[in-house]
Amino acid sequence: MGLKKVSSTRLYVIAWIFGLLFYFLDYVIRSSPAVMLPQLAEQFNVTSVNLISIIGTYYYTYSIVSLLAGLALDKFGAKYSLFTGTLILGLGCLLFVLSSSFAGNAGRLLQGAGCAFAFPGCVYLASKGFSAKSLATAIGFTQCVGMLAGSAGQFVVGPWVEKGLQTSDFWLGVGLITIVVAFGLLLIIPKNEDKNAPVKTIDSKGILWPYKVVFSNPQSWLCGLISGLLFAPTTIFAMTWGVAFFQEDKDFSFHAATIASAMIPMGWVLGCPLLGYITDKIGARKPVLLVGAVVMILAIGQILFFPDLISVYTTNFIFGVASGAAMIPYAVIKESNPDEVKGSATGAMNFITFGVTTLLNPIFSKFFGQTLSLGINKSSHFQSTGLFWIGGIILAIILTFFLNETGQRKVTKSSL
Repeated sequence: MGLKKVSSTRLYVIAWIFGLLFYFLDYVIRSSPAVMLPQLAEQFNVTSVNLISIIGTYYYTYSIVSLLAGLALDKFGAKYSLFTGTLILGLGCLLFVLSSSFAGNAGRLLQGAGCAFAFPGCVYLASKGFSAKSLATAIGFTQCVGMLAGSAGQFVVGPWVEKGLQTSDFWLGVGLITIVVAFGLLLIIPKNEDKNAPVKTIDSKGILWPYKVVFSNPQSWLCGLISGLLFAPTTIFAMTWGVAFFQEDKDFSFHAATIASAMIPMGWVLGCPLLGYITDKIGARKPVLLVGAVVMILAIGQILFFPDLISVYTTNFIFGVASGAAMIPYAVIKESNPDEVKGSATGAMNFITFGVTTLLNPIFSKFFGQTLSLGINKSSHFQSTGLFWIGGIILAIILTFFLNETGQRKVTKSSL
């Protein structure tokens, strides 16, 4: 029995490693459209604003399907859930090869739906392959891989596009690779991993019971809103609009604008595990969350009002490190809800977090994206854009004061 358990654990670790490929592709696909906006607009025969609308549909399905992904993982396990999600993602990429706005919308909707399975699935596999002492590290490394991919989607793909890579060739290649990963997951993930006690508990109480528990907890909503407000500058600006804004408002070359935008997700690569480690080390979540948000505001303020003080590349990297604080509420929501709904809590968290992105994206596009390159004062336009994000971060700080502390220091004090 002991040898069988060890063998099963190793299989989950291997499956988790393969799952990281899915998560890596998730972020490459999420961020790469930012470096090919003119090419995609020409391919789909739409304006740049309409193209941003197409790209933004990703978050509609991502947020909604996150709920279904959580239920699927709790009900059926990771084997067939991750296979389905990765296959849907691959098909969404292949649709981007076609030259029509319908194919663009349909493809981006499928991409969002498929990617919704990536992070919850990796966390699910990590929880079965690692001990409790190592789980937080595994989850932090998972997020590192995602943000590294987010940077690669701009750092690597941007120069390829600049050198003449056809967008259709890129999406064909990444689509086929994703489908290969889908079948790899189907073969590698253990077949019987979904036969466990939590599934029986859920069956006895109803399939929607986990979400009833999570969404009836006000702390869950606070976690999602805070994370969403801190995450939005990365998802909407850095990974979608950043290159265009740095080119138009700051007169950067395409190459320089690409690097400037990519430095933010690159900062996440360091920030997510670093801030997670600090919260575990001091035994508190809220202080690190607040400090991270304040540093984000200071970084934006420096770029807006003292642009010559520090290089924009350095400041964007610092901003990215600090915005890793957006992942802290993911730990808080799990610690604020019962053990039986931990898996669904991640799905609910993604739903609320990226629901914020879904709501903010059209607002940002209307008031800032549509006025880009219209001949207005570039400096004031860029400043108003930064102040928009500062306002969102300030709101996140206010909400944090209503969040309950769940760190080990608080737990220890409560138990004395």
